[in-house]
Amino acid sequence: MRIYLDYNATAPPLPEVVEAVSQAMAGIPGNASSVHTFGQQAKAALDTARTEVARLLGAEASEIVFTSGGTEADNLAIRGAAEALEQAGRRHLVTTAIEHEAVLNTMRALERRGWEVTFVPVDASGVVSADAVAKAIRPDTALVSVMHANNEIGTLQPIEEIAKHVRGSGALLHTDAVQSAGKVPIDVKALGVDLLSISAHKFGGPKGTGALWIRRGVRLFSQMTGGRQERGRRAGTENVPALVGMGVAARIAARRVATGLGDIAALRDRLESGILTAVPGTVVNGDPARRVPNTTNISFDGIEAESLLIALDLEGVAISTGSACSSGSLEPSHVLRAMGLPQPRTRNSLRFSLGPSTTKADVDFVVGVLPKLVSRLRQLGRPAVAGR
Repeated sequence: MRIYLDYNATAPPLPEVVEAVSQAMAGIPGNASSVHTFGQQAKAALDTARTEVARLLGAEASEIVFTSGGTEADNLAIRGAAEALEQAGRRHLVTTAIEHEAVLNTMRALERRGWEVTFVPVDASGVVSADAVAKAIRPDTALVSVMHANNEIGTLQPIEEIAKHVRGSGALLHTDAVQSAGKVPIDVKALGVDLLSISAHKFGGPKGTGALWIRRGVRLFSQMTGGRQERGRRAGTENVPALVGMGVAARIAARRVATGLGDIAALRDRLESGILTAVPGTVVNGDPARRVPNTTNISFDGIEAESLLIALDLEGVAISTGSACSSGSLEPSHVLRAMGLPQPRTRNSLRFSLGPSTTKADVDFVVGVLPKLVSRLRQLGRPAVAGR
């Protein structure tokens, strides 16, 4: 038996996506920039994909720029906005302490180049205060970047409230929606943002594809020089087959979000309550109400998270200790540290993230096997008693 509960790291590609990519690989050989029939066929396929991605976000197709994923989309948004507004003397950036490394490390890179960055703290539930973000904004602020949903604990941030504070300041507002797209409804106009990043493989599309929504009228400096692809925002020949797959995944995700993800939320709650009941010394990290429906992050007292992860893997269950992009790091979770949790909890927490293929039987198996695994690991970690 193999049970996959690591959808926040990557969602297995949907069958419809695999078929669409395969057909495009075989049947659409042209370059979308070419003027002949093959090229126009490729362009039409890209246009269809762009329209589907735009619909997922409540946007216009002309506002979508395809990228190689969420990391590139974040880089284009942050670096592009910072460099565009630098000429106006705006060399200050605002973000939160729990952002994905794609945002945090980009901010730090700009900091080394002379920009000032304010990292706004979050509360114990992993939510940033809109008022705290507002207080961090200065006359020379170029960009505010706050993620929509956190990748480790799933908490949703008050983007609409933050947008009210950013609006009129002259700064732009970017949100990393990589973990919320396909899980909760997104309407870029209602959110009030200027820039929004997504990644296809988080909602069943191909890896290596993503998009940045750019509000009409926003000026960015391209981060890749070359041809005029993507309206001059991102040079390079588009990966037509993969982007066709992204369009299919976006269409399916939009349909699922519209009908609701109550089934996944119910399974998540069943898993969560089952673990808390069956395993003593466990607690949920993050806001239990304001979060995406598929994610729970749980601390297990008296163990190292990585040991339990390996033990579960040997039982056929795939989960994560946090961000897949930080896999292999011996450092405690920067998200849990930013929430002010005690150091042991920053090292003993596991993320369970569910998806469309998750079943009640999967959840019940995990709840059934966890108590003995945790008990065994706690026994192994207990100091030996003198004289025995």
